[in-house]
Amino acid sequence: MLNVEAIDLYYGASQALRGVSLQAQIGQVTSVLGRNGVGKTSLMRAIVGQQPIARGAVVWNGENISKLAPYDRARRGIAVVPQGREIFPLLSVKENLETGFAPLPAKQRFVPPEIFELFPVLKDMLGRRGGDLSGGQQQQLAIGRALVTRPRLLVLDEPTEGIQPSIIKQIGHAIDTLRKGGQMAIVLVEQYFEFARDLCDTYAVMDRGQVVLAGTRAGMVEADVRQRLSV
Repeated sequence: MLNVEAIDLYYGASQALRGVSLQAQIGQVTSVLGRNGVGKTSLMRAIVGQQPIARGAVVWNGENISKLAPYDRARRGIAVVPQGREIFPLLSVKENLETGFAPLPAKQRFVPPEIFELFPVLKDMLGRRGGDLSGGQQQQLAIGRALVTRPRLLVLDEPTEGIQPSIIKQIGHAIDTLRKGGQMAIVLVEQYFEFARDLCDTYAVMDRGQVVLAGTRAGMVEADVRQRLSV
């Protein structure tokens, strides 16, 4: 389980996160909602180690990983699908997927067939360059690359951004399948309320670098969440 415990994060003199706490359980989706610029991506960067925190702690499976480098967190089963996808445009789909081998022992350095079951288009395009794929196909590739690492914690930063509705539906199905598999915790950062609501078990709404609403899907008051997203 992931525990983010009252973390503060700064970019120079500018404070991006103020006492933010979050939990994510294995077998559940935790949706982090909020408008642009409220600190959602900063929270993701803190979890995966791309930005140091000033106070608080990031605890994964009982271990304080706050000081660990991103590659050490990857070795502990933490994977991220960044906003903007960040695939390698000149590498083939196969080569992009194989970049996920880096944190794995030699015997696990193969692409699990389940990835092609979730995203069949990737199998059909293994020889095509990543930069030649559509935005939706690149997003599927970015998720597939993260799944190659066999994560126990999967962090998805705005996976529906700029994606056509048919691909959004496929991505939602993939997230639901992964959740039902019960092998990983999923943190989903989203502005698309309906997508995040329908997938989440728990949620947190951020505003001005803080969590201002949080709870379970069953206890969510949609009007309150929507108000926070529209202010």
